[in-house]
Amino acid sequence: MGYLGRRIGLSQDQGDSNPGAAGGAVGGGLLDLFAHGYFEQQGDIYNAPGVPESGLTATGGVISDYTSGSNVYRAHVFTSSGTFDVTALGTFPAAVDYLVVAGGGGGGGGVYAGGGGAGGLRTNLNGHPLSTNNPSITVSTSPGSYTVTIGGGGNGGAGTANDGINGTNSVFSTITSHGGGGGRGRTNNGPGLPGGSGGGQSYGPGPQGYGYNPSTPAPVLGAVPLPSPYTITQGQDGGFAPDSSYYGTGGGGAGQQGSGQNDEPWPAYGYPGGDGVQVYIAGPPTNTGIGQTSSWFAGGGGGGGPHASPVLSLGGAGGGGVGGSPVTNVGAGSGLYSTGSGGGGGQPQDPAGTGSNNGGSGGSGIVVVRYQIAELTATAKATGGAISYYGSKTIHAFTNSGTFATTSDWSAADVEYVVVAGGGGGYNNDTGGGGGAGGYRTGTTPIGAHPVSTSIQVGAGGAPSHTVRVTASSGGPSYFGTPITATGGGGGAGGNPHSGSGTGGSGGGAGYLGTGGAGNTPPTSPPQGNPGGDGGTPGAAGGGGGGAGGAGGDQRPPYGGGHGGAGVQLPATFRNPLSEPGPNGGGLGYPGPGSGAAALFWVAGGGGGATDNPSPSAPQQGKGGGDGGPYAGGGDGGHWPQMAGNAGRTNSGGGGGGTDDGDDATPMINGAGGSGIVLIAYPS
Repeated sequence: MGYLGRRIGLSQDQGDSNPGAAGGAVGGGLLDLFAHGYFEQQGDIYNAPGVPESGLTATGGVISDYTSGSNVYRAHVFTSSGTFDVTALGTFPAAVDYLVVAGGGGGGGGVYAGGGGAGGLRTNLNGHPLSTNNPSITVSTSPGSYTVTIGGGGNGGAGTANDGINGTNSVFSTITSHGGGGGRGRTNNGPGLPGGSGGGQSYGPGPQGYGYNPSTPAPVLGAVPLPSPYTITQGQDGGFAPDSSYYGTGGGGAGQQGSGQNDEPWPAYGYPGGDGVQVYIAGPPTNTGIGQTSSWFAGGGGGGGPHASPVLSLGGAGGGGVGGSPVTNVGAGSGLYSTGSGGGGGQPQDPAGTGSNNGGSGGSGIVVVRYQIAELTATAKATGGAISYYGSKTIHAFTNSGTFATTSDWSAADVEYVVVAGGGGGYNNDTGGGGGAGGYRTGTTPIGAHPVSTSIQVGAGGAPSHTVRVTASSGGPSYFGTPITATGGGGGAGGNPHSGSGTGGSGGGAGYLGTGGAGNTPPTSPPQGNPGGDGGTPGAAGGGGGGAGGAGGDQRPPYGGGHGGAGVQLPATFRNPLSEPGPNGGGLGYPGPGSGAAALFWVAGGGGGATDNPSPSAPQQGKGGGDGGPYAGGGDGGHWPQMAGNAGRTNSGGGGGGTDDGDDATPMINGAGGSGIVLIAYPS
């Protein structure tokens, strides 16, 4: 059997003839040569006479290859903005399936606040209930570059008086999904904000926040740029309370209106958010690595409860944030990242005056583009995550938590892994330090014979904070089974004596006169991270958060924020050229220092420290991931008074940038940490 070399396209120079095979002629498609040869040797792939069939040749996003019946699909999963580039057409149709989910709306602030609405969801997937009137997209090579924009989740309302902020739009080619509506804040009362799905009400009375669907009244949307008539459903309305209710209603989800007074009796807590929908476009129904559970997206945020609320109101299925509860002193939950879900309504303070009134932030959006690449009858050796083939290895990429489970044809083997935890958030006031990167662990481990079922957790980034002079949140841990755990990055700190730098996989940067947080906590060998940088003189700047590849930089006299610590490049096993990151991400990892191949697939950079110097001609804020960045997913620091720190990038484990706004009364929000990622590879 002769091969054509390492290339994408026709896999072999000769093939057997089997005209009676199901589905007609098939070919090698975009499977790599090893995978194609393996399947043919097993009798699982069939080459028809003449020119074999093949799929598109395209790059961008995280690659997921999977079978559904006899069809083999390739999905490009974008959790950050990037570009879908088509360089060659195949013999399969050039029409692509898509899922475009916008960022979810933030929950309202304060007692009885409304939950945030889910981001708008559009898909043309055949047979899906929301595919009606969504147009087909046929790609070409002239030009063959399609911009992908991932909408961010809206911030939750700060304090008691503020509404949640709408999420931002997500776009693929000519398809735009609109950001979810923010939940109404306590003292503003009335309807939630309109959006892809509408936000929940606070304290009524009044109409609900309207979502983008055929029943949407045109006058209510005001300046929201939606086409008319509204023939395409993106989401549902927020919950409705015609009377003055003492409970926040739920934000709308893609598949269900948020709950309100008309739907159920007054509970002893806020009303639940509306459910999202399942869209099996990035993997088969057993794939739990995309979306919250089994490919759910776009759930609405739960409404905020009253002062005596004993429990949290539930967010809608798909990742909606819970409403706050003062009895348990649990704040409103944020929508799950990469699902477009809404944030929960704010937690009222308990009688002692503790607890936060802030609403939860909306979850970021996602875009998936899918097309057929081959016809097979082979089954995978394991399930879970986005599955791709590269360099004679099968790769599972988990961008959300899930389960790695072997199938009946698994052969005992060592697996190679990368586990990156969530990055820490940057401090949000008074020469804030950058957040430390999430812990980074890589190696090989025996996994044993079938059956094997291993829990995968992908840590969330440290949450943004509205509260001044409080140590920023640490990132969440990621693990490949609990024995292989990476610790979340430490949060950044503010000026002495306000707080101390957080410890973690990598430590957070310090504020003035402070010392950076310790990295590699708890210790592992080899180390999973580095310490954060130190702060400088009062009123100057904060230190950079530590990175997986180097310590965070100290404050640079006289006013320079410390640069975030360097990240690391993923092992060669995982550097599939089809998933190369662009300048804004969109693939595996993010750009790093250097040029060419050496500057691709970087993760776990520290967040930059903030500066008190606002000079626009000579910016002094620290750079994420090192001087010259932002690199490796780390967020740049901010400066007083105009600019907040940038967030660490999704699925990078990067630390968030610190913020210094110099005004305790109206603080800007600090840069949140980037979520982590788990990668697993084994011989195909």
